[in-house]
Amino acid sequence: QVQLIESGGGLVQAGDSLRLSCAASGRTRSIYPMSWFRQAPGKEREFVAGVSRAGTITSHADSVKGRFTISRDNAKNTMYLQMNSLKPEDTAGYYCAASGRVGGVSTRSGDYEYWGQGTQVTVSS
Repeated sequence: QVQLIESGGGLVQAGDSLRLSCAASGRTRSIYPMSWFRQAPGKEREFVAGVSRAGTITSHADSVKGRFTISRDNAKNTMYLQMNSLKPEDTAGYYCAASGRVGGVSTRSGDYEYWGQGTQVTVSS
């Protein structure tokens, strides 16, 4: 089993920054790509950013390119999402996801079998 715990969310103003963290525990040797997804009320869950096992391949959704940066530190079993220039439309629950069965980076939520409980990011105008 793998457990994922997100942290770092909060209430900020437009233009501010936040750094989200996702700490993995359990059978972490089985973890390959990790990604961030977000979901706002009434909307579908959407891919935000993903990173491969070694951290050498990353992918960012068009809506966050140039503002958000994903990274991981395998020595700490932790993935990060640096969020800069936050906008009200970034308001959502942010979820950490990990896969032990796919390689590279996937943007499909169905490819991830491990999920965190989510951390709320609220951006006021």
